[in-house]
Amino acid sequence: MRTKSLKKNRINVVTLGCSKNVYDSEVLMGQLKANKKDVVHEQDGNIVVINTCGFIDNAKEQSVNTILEYVQKKEEGEVDKVFVTGCLSERYKPDLQKEIPNVDQYFGTTELPGLLKALEADYKHELIGERLTTTPKNYAYLKIAEGCDRPCSFCAIPLMRGGHKSTPIENLVKEAEKLAANGVKELILIAQDLTYYGLDLYKKRNLAELLENLVKVEGIEWIRLHYAFPTGFPMDVLEVIKREPKVCNYLDIPLQHISDELLKSMRRGTTHEKTTRLLKEFRKKVPEMAIRTTLIVGYPGETEEHFQELKEWVKEMRFERLGCFTYSHEENTHAYNLEDDVPQDLKQARANEIMEIQSQISWELNQEKIGKTFKVVIDRKEGDYFVGRTEFDSPDVDNEVLIDANSVYLKTGDYYEVKITDAADFDLYGEPLNVKTEKPERKELRVRSVLK
Repeated sequence: MRTKSLKKNRINVVTLGCSKNVYDSEVLMGQLKANKKDVVHEQDGNIVVINTCGFIDNAKEQSVNTILEYVQKKEEGEVDKVFVTGCLSERYKPDLQKEIPNVDQYFGTTELPGLLKALEADYKHELIGERLTTTPKNYAYLKIAEGCDRPCSFCAIPLMRGGHKSTPIENLVKEAEKLAANGVKELILIAQDLTYYGLDLYKKRNLAELLENLVKVEGIEWIRLHYAFPTGFPMDVLEVIKREPKVCNYLDIPLQHISDELLKSMRRGTTHEKTTRLLKEFRKKVPEMAIRTTLIVGYPGETEEHFQELKEWVKEMRFERLGCFTYSHEENTHAYNLEDDVPQDLKQARANEIMEIQSQISWELNQEKIGKTFKVVIDRKEGDYFVGRTEFDSPDVDNEVLIDANSVYLKTGDYYEVKITDAADFDLYGEPLNVKTEKPERKELRVRSVLK
């Protein structure tokens, strides 16, 4: 027989998936704290809220396994209640209710008030920008819009998140000010599509004006742009990046593929020629910019010829940062009507090949940094190293700067001028300037996965 937990009501929020989910969990936790609830993030608690991801097969599998894990704990009396929210719950609620009935309640992505009510809390409309951040104290995600209006054939995001809805500039500035007051120095702007920001509210693409307002927030040192759709990119943003030192010379712009035939099938609204021209314009107007992109291999109908075109283009463009995904056949998307005709092992082989090419490009670009000095923020200490980043690198997905912790003490969240002394494919090694240090012993370069 199940033994009722004797722990007091502590709510444990478990987050799966992307940075948008991280943000949503932080908002939920902020609401719970305002209701004087005992809330933690991925620690022990007798009430569990799982914020799920439903984007691709691997993410869905992880979400289902996490739900099953906590349902088992509930059966064994280790937790008292399990609630599920987020994208998987939004997309598959009826199936989940049938297959995993021992969850206390399922909620979709827009049902925060209902979830709070189930947790015996009230939704407080006045809490603009009130969040319990779960990232390291020096950076935070700032979600500037929800949902997406793009028709991409492979993507189920609009099914789970709805249409695009921009957050007003004044609300985002207030949120940024509160984050800065709590010690945040770097804002990472996220949305399903930054490019579309403002069209619904201001009848124009208004990302540049948003940036001009955010750079005025005292205490913020870096502002980073993630997830900009290439079609319709507002070129006035480049002028702000070039002019404003707080806006990082960095842009995450998922391009997915380069074959005209596949781009048309993907419903991306662009071509090989237009995409290449856009990237060259970026580099012409902001020569220092680091461009990050993501690609999909194994999309229905991708031939060896299509893949060879993609490979040659990656070599030509020499992206500073690149990630590669294998195509996931998502039901209720436009591409689901196509035959998923590329075998999974071939998809993975192609992804590995792209990342091998990128690894070599990254190594070559990193070698050029040796001897140069960069402004570096320290994110954490890991083993024998302080781990930091330049403005050209986003947390978790990009290069890191490793500094010998045995020879110098650095403060997490602070910025230092660091001279690069060595480099691998996805790591830089450096020595901070104007900081008391001893001569470090030469250490073996840390090996990093090419899939980083």
